[in-house]
Amino acid sequence: MSKKTLPGISRRQILSFTAASAVLGAAKAANAVSLKGTPVWSPFDSSPPPKIETDGWVFFTDAEAAAVEAIVDRLVPADNLSVGGKDAGCAVFIDHQLAGFYGTFDRLYMQGPFQPGTPEQGDQSPLVPQQRYRIGLAALEEYTQATFKKSFKDLTGDQQDDVLKGLESGKIALDSSSFKNQIDSKMFFAIVLKNTMEGFFADPIYGGNRNMVSWKMLGFPGARYDYREYIGKHNQKLDLEPLSISGGDAWKISKS
Repeated sequence: MSKKTLPGISRRQILSFTAASAVLGAAKAANAVSLKGTPVWSPFDSSPPPKIETDGWVFFTDAEAAAVEAIVDRLVPADNLSVGGKDAGCAVFIDHQLAGFYGTFDRLYMQGPFQPGTPEQGDQSPLVPQQRYRIGLAALEEYTQATFKKSFKDLTGDQQDDVLKGLESGKIALDSSSFKNQIDSKMFFAIVLKNTMEGFFADPIYGGNRNMVSWKMLGFPGARYDYREYIGKHNQKLDLEPLSISGGDAWKISKS
């Protein structure tokens, strides 16, 4: 095949045409469900969320889970807008994520070399999320026992906030005698905060955002596949009941 392009057509345009063709081909193969009505599908056919066969904790110990529930409740405190992080299922979300490929960074290159990098280079730690939580929570328990003679979950709300602020700023060092590795307190706080926010706002199929509490608070309609009848309704409150990726009654196809 000749490498020459047609006059007036750039490589970028050819790539765009190719991508558009692929999308159209996929839509045809999928029977153009976005235009022909209710889709017939099973969510996550190729990449399902971790299947959790138990109602209990799958990664955390009971003590670790209690600490995480206390932390997420301080990061997302209950108010007149929503329940707190614990009741929203943030700790459950984190537990489920750690039990899956996220917990071991299976999809990331983790062979090193590991050395401090610039802020632009991002995370350079050899510790995977499972290790970060296990080491960080053990170190947190040692710190609060040494400082307050109590576990984090048993501290007052103000004391918990002070500890979390100390972790966020790096003023509190995390050095667990139970593990050879140490974890930077800022790193530990950052991952817990990030995962808590994900658990509060993610699709409920992952274990968090229980009863779609955050979506209802924001007015987010969720994973609806067809918005055609709402396109022209600008600046209007739609009051749509949010839907999970797993669907709802409206997605079920009538057999009649």
